[in-house]
Amino acid sequence: MNKIYYLASCDTCRKIIKSLPNSNKLTFIDIRQNPISESDLEEMYQLSGSYEALFSKKAQLYKSLGLKDKNLTEADYKKYLLEHYTFLSRPVVLFNNEIFIGNTQPNVLKLTKALQSV
Repeated sequence: MNKIYYLASCDTCRKIIKSLPNSNKLTFIDIRQNPISESDLEEMYQLSGSYEALFSKKAQLYKSLGLKDKNLTEADYKKYLLEHYTFLSRPVVLFNNEIFIGNTQPNVLKLTKALQSV
């Protein structure tokens, strides 16, 4: 299924979504209202190959919990991603068996191109 995991209160997510062509082809999942399930996370993991790739090290909680001073394992990243939505690098889009993680310009451009082809 083609999905976008985002945070409705995130200005960056809203700006990216507004700029996307054919966004009506995506199922929108606000991760605050609908927390990521283990099966959702597993689907993301299968496409990304890593829980760390899905993890936002910019999250305030990451700093306040002192996680930057720890050697986190893939199991740790998975645990934190399931515990709190703020740890997901947003937005995450699953589209045509590809995954697009985060809000970097190259990532958003790749996503835009993929959605234009629909």
